[in-house]
Order: sequence, then structure tokens, then C-alpha cells
Amino acid sequence: MGLGRRLIAMEQPILAGHELSMWGYVVLTALSRRTVRTQSALATAIGADKTRLIPILDDLQHRGLIHREPDPADRRARLLALTPAGTALHQQIQAAIRIAENDLLAALPESDRHGFLAALRALHT
Repeated sequence: MGLGRRLIAMEQPILAGHELSMWGYVVLTALSRRTVRTQSALATAIGADKTRLIPILDDLQHRGLIHREPDPADRRARLLALTPAGTALHQQIQAAIRIAENDLLAALPESDRHGFLAALRALHT
């Protein structure tokens, strides 16, 4: 199994334990960075179709994890933000994922682990 698939397989039970889909987690992560404010910008940032994103946003809003309100400057646009509950849930999930990632990386010597993570960060940007 490739690393990407292994990471997804590791994250799935964590997300399921919080009754969150991978797309829901992607949305929470994007909103936690505060780099997107509108539904349209969010869809572009995460590579999702705007119309397919709506049910995910509906679910997150219904669960009290995000706020969605009309943009005063453009009533057709919706502004998005995490609620305190959304922030807390995202932090819990991220902490659990970090623990699982550390377990996965424990097979590497610490010096190799730091180099590997540095390389991933460099490739990600």
C-alpha cells in the first residue's frame, strides 16, 4: 500500500469516530486557516465543485460546526467561518491524526524522520 493510501486509511477511522467525512474534514481544515471566506473561494481552494460542496456545508452548519451567512457586500455570496465547536472538533481530530502519524513514523530513526518531514513540507509548498 502506498503512503498516501496508508495515510487515508489511518485517518478514516478517526474521522468516522467523529462522524465526519473526509470532505467535511477538508472543509474544516481550509476554514481553520482563515484564507477563504466565501463558498466559491472555498470550492476553488479545495478543488471541489461548488454544487457538490453545498450538502457538506449544510451538514456542517446543521451540526453547529460552521457559520454561513450572506456577504453584506454581495448578497448572492455566502461567508463561511468555523464556530467554536468547529474549531474544537478540528483540533481534536488533528491531535488524533498527529498521534497516528507519529506511530507510523516511529519505524524511522528520529534523524530520518525529521528529514522526511522537512522534505514533505518543502514539496507541499
